[in-house]
Amino acid sequence: MTPAPTQRTVVDRIAPLADDVVSLTLRTTGGPLAPWEPGAHVDVTLPNWLTRPYSLCGDPADRERYRVAVRHDRLSRGGSEYIHRFLRPGRPLEVSAPRNHFPLLPAPRYLFLAGGIGITPVLPMLRAATAAGVPAELLYLGPSTRAMPFADSLRAEYGNRVRIVATRERGRPDLRAVAAGLGDGTLVYCCGPAPLLAAAEEAFPAGRLRMERFRPLRRESGPATAFEAVCAGSGRTVPVAAGESMLDALVHAGLRVPAGCREGVCGSCELTVLDGVPDHRDDIGAPAGRMYPCVSRARSARLVVDL
Repeated sequence: MTPAPTQRTVVDRIAPLADDVVSLTLRTTGGPLAPWEPGAHVDVTLPNWLTRPYSLCGDPADRERYRVAVRHDRLSRGGSEYIHRFLRPGRPLEVSAPRNHFPLLPAPRYLFLAGGIGITPVLPMLRAATAAGVPAELLYLGPSTRAMPFADSLRAEYGNRVRIVATRERGRPDLRAVAAGLGDGTLVYCCGPAPLLAAAEEAFPAGRLRMERFRPLRRESGPATAFEAVCAGSGRTVPVAAGESMLDALVHAGLRVPAGCREGVCGSCELTVLDGVPDHRDDIGAPAGRMYPCVSRARSARLVVDL
């Protein structure tokens, strides 16, 4: 597998959006940026050598700029902290081509459900549905409106199609009641913190609910046994110990594999499986013949990948 090409950008603007949230506008320094559709995200490689995935929340028609929003995570592993404390306009940044594991599917109606920074992938979806004339509503939750990016502009642009709930003041809405009032064929798109996703899973029928997670589910997995990763493209065979991830083993062996979240939710490290049986432990739902080595392993003694 040849590493995916990166795009060269420069930080055009950094602007506050809400408490502990900034908007980051990245402008191309070459030709047009790669196209994208609502729900897509990119991996941003920061000057401190970290790579982090961020949902695109700007205008897909703008091929000169990407826009993301970043919340300062108090338990940051170095990504959001660097952006909030040290990143400045004019800084060159490499950005991946967009990937989309959360596409907006055709439907007669939409309900968008967002919590906090989970508004970022949902915002372009709401715009696209409205522009296409499809009935769409947004239920947007956050502890207070001061902590909710885009709250004011959403009110101004969409009026009563947007319901903004400051949960510290008004409590959480009854999602079961919301589900009972859904029109036929309505698709529900949800992104936000884990408690909101869990409540949505309980309230809405699985066949009508689409979700994106920023953090992986806690799941029970089998023992992490050792195996061999055979790299067909390079002719290398890399042993993967029981106590290490396949991604770490490949990188430590000098093989180039992109890495973003390292938690099985962003898809940046996707590999093609040529032979063997992968043990899928991701939260994306790896398509047939693919795997995410940051968390997934092998059920067979050898796993042959296109690398």
